[in-house]
Amino acid sequence: MEVILLERIEKLGFIGDVVKVKNGYARNFLLPQKKALRASKENREYFETQKVQLEANNLKARQDAEKIQDKVDGMTVVMIRKAGDSGQLYGSVTTRDIAAAMTEAGVSLRSDQVILHHSIKMLGLHRAKIMLHPEVSVWAVVNVAKSAEEAEAQIEAEKALIEQSAKKAEDPYQYDVPEAMLESAEEDAAEESEAGE
Repeated sequence: MEVILLERIEKLGFIGDVVKVKNGYARNFLLPQKKALRASKENREYFETQKVQLEANNLKARQDAEKIQDKVDGMTVVMIRKAGDSGQLYGSVTTRDIAAAMTEAGVSLRSDQVILHHSIKMLGLHRAKIMLHPEVSVWAVVNVAKSAEEAEAQIEAEKALIEQSAKKAEDPYQYDVPEAMLESAEEDAAEESEAGE
């Protein structure tokens, strides 16, 4: 089925593009969500009359999204959940839970703006894509822990890991060698140089 897009759809097209999609995708998602119109002659004419207004609405929505983009990018939300000894959650963390936590933190989001490639079923730090607008997306961190103290410990461990990887990126040939081994190696080198003389 051919449709006219009324907003930008990732991996499909921009406003006004006429694209061919599967019938089910059009009937079940694009048309009911008012993201597209069937590409009939009447709808093409209607789109041309509404094009300026649609583009103006899109521009305003994108500017609003860009205003809060910096606040949301890299934002961390803590989700306290019960879990077993192996870290497996009793249940899962859903997009609705993440949207509610971010709204509580001061950023109003709908659950359909939170994109997870798979449900969160383990303790730890997880990344979630936040679609503020079809053209503006950022990443947030979901910290799933048994308690607030554990959540803080997970953040500290992640910071330490990032610092260590940054050090290794600066000098990839630098290894974390204990001081005792360095002193032993220096002594061995001194002994070899004395023996060689």
